[in-house]
Amino acid sequence: MPLSQDVEELRARGVALVAGSITDLAGVTRAKYVPVRRLESFQRAGMGVSPSWSVFCVDSGIAFTPNIGVDGDLRIRIDPADLRLVDDGVAWAPGDLTAQEGTPADLCTRSLLKRVEEDLAARGLTALVGAELECTMLAADAGHASADPWSPYGVRTSLDHSAFLVDLAEAAERAELTIEQIHTEYGHDQLEVSIAPTTPVAAVDTVAAARIVIGRAAARHGLRISFSPVPFEGEAGNGAHLHLSLADGDGSLFSGGEGPHGMRAAGASAIAGVLQTLPDLLGVYAGSVLSSARLKPGNWAGAAQCWGLENREAAVRFIAATPGTPHGANIELKLIDPSANPYLAAVAFIGSALRGIDQGLDLSTEVPKDPSKATEPPPMLQTDQQTVIKALETSPVAAELLSPSIIEGLVAVRRYEITTYGDRPLAETTQALRLAWSC
Repeated sequence: MPLSQDVEELRARGVALVAGSITDLAGVTRAKYVPVRRLESFQRAGMGVSPSWSVFCVDSGIAFTPNIGVDGDLRIRIDPADLRLVDDGVAWAPGDLTAQEGTPADLCTRSLLKRVEEDLAARGLTALVGAELECTMLAADAGHASADPWSPYGVRTSLDHSAFLVDLAEAAERAELTIEQIHTEYGHDQLEVSIAPTTPVAAVDTVAAARIVIGRAAARHGLRISFSPVPFEGEAGNGAHLHLSLADGDGSLFSGGEGPHGMRAAGASAIAGVLQTLPDLLGVYAGSVLSSARLKPGNWAGAAQCWGLENREAAVRFIAATPGTPHGANIELKLIDPSANPYLAAVAFIGSALRGIDQGLDLSTEVPKDPSKATEPPPMLQTDQQTVIKALETSPVAAELLSPSIIEGLVAVRRYEITTYGDRPLAETTQALRLAWSC
């Protein structure tokens, strides 16, 4: 379709502005906007950004590195086919971070995930990724949205916000989001939105769009949305769980076999690969200054380095193929939180699974119940941020799956958090960063 026709169709739908965004290495979504008439420029030339965008920090600091500074210029380029309506008069598309010539920049996490999709295809494999977005509803002053006692998953607590939830459902339809479920969660004022599985890049694009749509719908009802891993000290944290299914020409790797719960040998090795690499890649999944406050036993956050059928305390929850699993057998990585760059989290998740298949790793014994009460408890992940980031920086696994520029930038932004917030009381840090990852 000619771009001029795209522009006219967008105008007919009331669009005046076009946004293109990236998610930086601190997990924050950052965007540029152009009048709809400049759509072609956004696609062909892109909008200029400093490489330092990738090392912007959660509080507007910048974590310059020897190789990422004030010099140079990158571009955000979008594809008009990816545009979605995310607010009144605004259409949004996920951006690729590119060099001036249009080639992917080393710092582009979306392009890295595209390469993972190509790697899957070259192996004769397909992957589907689904997501669960947990967030916390806030009042306009960023305090608690409600003072009444909270009932987890309760009808009252959800219907008290019915106008917002209906608006959210309608806005998601307009934005063509594949939302499957919306419900209030366990934590006070907590909300979860589940996204249907699709191909990896498309799935994470949907995550990025959903975070925007949730935030804009909430604003129309006098609410704010926190995607902080821990919005309030001592209260429930927010996860950003990813689900993964893998298949080859013979079908799912997680069902139809003779392994545990029907796994095929390659499926078991994929899970083993994910588990083996968790200490190396935890800085990708949950590396922020607030992540360790969520990632503790008893929080259903996956702090134990083990797997189990429907075990919500295990880092990897296995979901078997049953009539109650409409999308088939899959695995859920529970420890990811919203401070992670979701493209990078998907790269690490899928890449570690493929690594396990390549090496034919043996899967550890299942932990079917609460890991802390097991006769032989599995190891708990070391979640101290200093330890987590050092492991990422020196990891051969991270070097294999990620780019040197991305590792350098990610380590820099997390070390900035350590320096700035590491010695502060948790209550002070949760307040300071409550809206840091909001859209």
